[in-house]
Amino acid sequence: MNNNLTIDQSSNQSNDQSKDQDNFWFKLKKPIFGLSPMDGVTDHPYRFIQKKYGKPAVIYTEFTNVEGLCHGAATLLKDFIYDETQRPIVAQIYGKTPEYFRQTAVIVSQLGFDGIDINMGCPAKSVDHSGSGAALIQTPALAQEIIKATKLGIQDYVEGKRAKDCDDISEAISKKVEQLHQLLPKKYQKARLIPVSVKTRIGYSNVIVEEWITTLLEMKPAAIAIHGRTLKQQYSGNANWNEIKKAADLCHQTKTLILGNGDVQNFQDAQRKINDYDVDGVLIGRATFGNPFIFIDSQDNKKNQDNKATSHKTIFNVALEHSQVFEQTYSNNPRYNFLPMRKHLGWYVRSISNAKIVRADLFKTNCAKEVKSILKKYKLL
Repeated sequence: MNNNLTIDQSSNQSNDQSKDQDNFWFKLKKPIFGLSPMDGVTDHPYRFIQKKYGKPAVIYTEFTNVEGLCHGAATLLKDFIYDETQRPIVAQIYGKTPEYFRQTAVIVSQLGFDGIDINMGCPAKSVDHSGSGAALIQTPALAQEIIKATKLGIQDYVEGKRAKDCDDISEAISKKVEQLHQLLPKKYQKARLIPVSVKTRIGYSNVIVEEWITTLLEMKPAAIAIHGRTLKQQYSGNANWNEIKKAADLCHQTKTLILGNGDVQNFQDAQRKINDYDVDGVLIGRATFGNPFIFIDSQDNKKNQDNKATSHKTIFNVALEHSQVFEQTYSNNPRYNFLPMRKHLGWYVRSISNAKIVRADLFKTNCAKEVKSILKKYKLL
């Protein structure tokens, strides 16, 4: 695993997180442009590249299952790999057992993350059927208990509890967490009350924004990111930003930040949605595939953006660097496989005229050296 990690949030359920001095959310410049968490996509190499070239204001890990961690699945710690360039970095977790959220919050805090996000929006059937992710929209009382438990876990950490002290955390996991903790900069080895946020949807089968967001706001999360589709819709149809606007209106009556998510096509579209629907910011997901420059949007950077975005060689050099970071991050793992990197390579070349042919060759690669060879073969480097 890499050397760096972090988390942050107030754990006392009665605390207003906006008053927490370590709450990074309230230090971010508005509007906020963040990288949306995506399972199977936003691993450490992806986040590293996005942060280096796009500089999103906030990024999240892939979601990690609290039941898995508390049942001894040490391999899940790979999802918590990050480095110092990625701050503020939020660990996203999911599950259905409040006590496991509490213990996982101790782990995340010990790993130095800047925040914890609870996934209450994943529409995957396996997650839904387990009662996790977007299924929590149907069990609002449990959703509140989970937020409360997560805050309590952060408070436990501040009061001295560590992974090794948690009843359901295996010795193997607690030892690895302690090793990683010792690698953190001294600043992040200190206990902090880090913020808890929630990522969710506008409903389960039907839209229930007012009822659902009000339920979440009762627990005073630092931020809510809401995707403009129900679970039933999955990713079909169009995201309903009018419903996101209703969520924003409710959040603006509190100190909870609201981020919109869904069908953001580019930076200009993100700005328009922020202005039209009165959100504090947006999370951009699929539009970042093969395009870390999507976040380079200020007028000061416009010339730089134009130069980079129009230079295929720049994109392909980034693709090569991405594959190199992937290799460096995971190649020492006995179960290492280059296969997960291939989809990213396909995204990087999708805009060129001979994309189908190049992609076919890239999908056969097994290391960064082979990626470089293919890109040179087609004169892309």
